[in-house]
Amino acid sequence: MKFYILIFLSILSVSCLSQNDSLKIKNDSIKIKKDNRFKVAGSVLADSFHSVPGDFSAMGHNVSGNWKRTALYTAGIIGLIAIDKQTTGFLHDKIEPNIDYSLPDIGPKNTKIITGDDPYIVYPIIGLYAGSLIINNKKGQVVALNAAKSLAYSYVITQIFLKTITSRNRPQRRINDDKPVVEPWTKDPWDFGNFHGIHFEQGGPGTSFPSFHTTSYFAVAKVFQMEYNNYWIPYTFVTAVFLADIKSHDHWVSDLLVGGLIGTIIGRSVVISSRKQIAKNESSAFNDNSKKFRMQKQLIPQISNSMIGLHFIGTF
Repeated sequence: MKFYILIFLSILSVSCLSQNDSLKIKNDSIKIKKDNRFKVAGSVLADSFHSVPGDFSAMGHNVSGNWKRTALYTAGIIGLIAIDKQTTGFLHDKIEPNIDYSLPDIGPKNTKIITGDDPYIVYPIIGLYAGSLIINNKKGQVVALNAAKSLAYSYVITQIFLKTITSRNRPQRRINDDKPVVEPWTKDPWDFGNFHGIHFEQGGPGTSFPSFHTTSYFAVAKVFQMEYNNYWIPYTFVTAVFLADIKSHDHWVSDLLVGGLIGTIIGRSVVISSRKQIAKNESSAFNDNSKKFRMQKQLIPQISNSMIGLHFIGTF
């Protein structure tokens, strides 16, 4: 009888111990998630940095993953350029005169990188990150950093690389009038190859193709659309910001459409790469925790003048 009582009490004590330890582990876990905002912010920044190679890999896969689709898009772009004089003329004559609103100037002075209504895109990203950092919201920090990366990639890919190698001149306003062409403006949609040095700032000759604004705006919109599973709010917002300053965007219609396409690829690639990096880290942490909390079991015989029994010991 004593033998069974001893085993029962031993098992009961181990069970109580494991439950108490389990509660302690859960409480510690909750405390870390709730209080340690610096650890959360650090892990988000680390994930954002480590996912950079994956960002470019995802962009490359979007282009090379389906060559038939890429060829179709390329043919479509050439077709858009071929009819640019007609479509851009329609934009100048019929659409722009009917868009007559503007947003208050909230941008910094004496800068040509963040110009016009760009602060309406940049400031919300900064605000989202700062607010998410204060309230220790990991999701908001991830979204803000992904949006910021999409802006940076748009600048490098479109403003520095593509504009430099294509060197297309901007269309003269209005393209359908009889006024003579004034350089560096043009009425020829095939006016590419006007090579120049890299324009780090917006504007300048030979910087028409593709549009940096539509690239960056659509890249940010795609990030928010995928992260929050909502099309209407991000795309309506960036479209409203873009149209408020439409007369200053001296672009062919194909510049705008190609910029939107490139921006969509950038934003989508950043989100996909970010999700893969986060999933990789969570899988690694789960495996580490599984190894850390394994239980080692021991059975120790106990013999005395009054009893014979086994002492069960569980170590976590």
